[in-house]
Amino acid sequence: MTIDPSGAHRLGELMCETTSAILWSPAKSWVQKQAPATTLLCRVGSGQATYHRFDPRLKQHQITYGKRMIISKHQPDAVAGWLSGREIRQRRYFNGEVTTLNLLAHTCCHEFAHLLQHVSGQRYRGSVHNRHFYRILDELHSSGGAEAARQHLAELAKHAGTPVPDETIPAPDTRRLMARWTVGDAVGFGAGKRQLQGTIIRVNRKTCTVEGTGPCRGLRYRVPVVLLQALAD
Repeated sequence: MTIDPSGAHRLGELMCETTSAILWSPAKSWVQKQAPATTLLCRVGSGQATYHRFDPRLKQHQITYGKRMIISKHQPDAVAGWLSGREIRQRRYFNGEVTTLNLLAHTCCHEFAHLLQHVSGQRYRGSVHNRHFYRILDELHSSGGAEAARQHLAELAKHAGTPVPDETIPAPDTRRLMARWTVGDAVGFGAGKRQLQGTIIRVNRKTCTVEGTGPCRGLRYRVPVVLLQALAD
């Protein structure tokens, strides 16, 4: 199932509503006890970038859900490249079932976990997805908060006339994906302004070793095959 840009924007607004009502509302008093007058702004971005940031001048947490991210998570072939899908499968969130609904609900929880991580003083430069972050994210799922967000988002989308697909998306066939790549292929990985690029210099069992080119020259990366995208020569 696909979704058009206007539908994706509307669904992003529903993700914002879900984040505010289900995740922020019960945590607000605790957050403001740690940092008085702190607020949350959720917004829909026009690109793919999805992130949490804090503006100390305004004392405002900001969560952005990228419209292109929402479109991508409606496309089974694109799902493998998202961290949210790997987290669901590897950490058994939502019983390990990857669906578009689960991906979007989990994305709300993932970004909100970054907010709680920041408030707890456990987000460090170069160490964002650390053990503190995953302890918070695990608690959001084990406490029922993630399931509440999932159900709330599903109901909002249904009433808005844009129900979110909830059919299981199969795990990618790693061997088939590996067969696509050979030494010398020009590839990109990452998203938006954070996309990196390079040339494959070694094909491993589940990853490829990539030597950076352009702005990434001089660096080497070991990249999971599901994250690679072909670049024109």
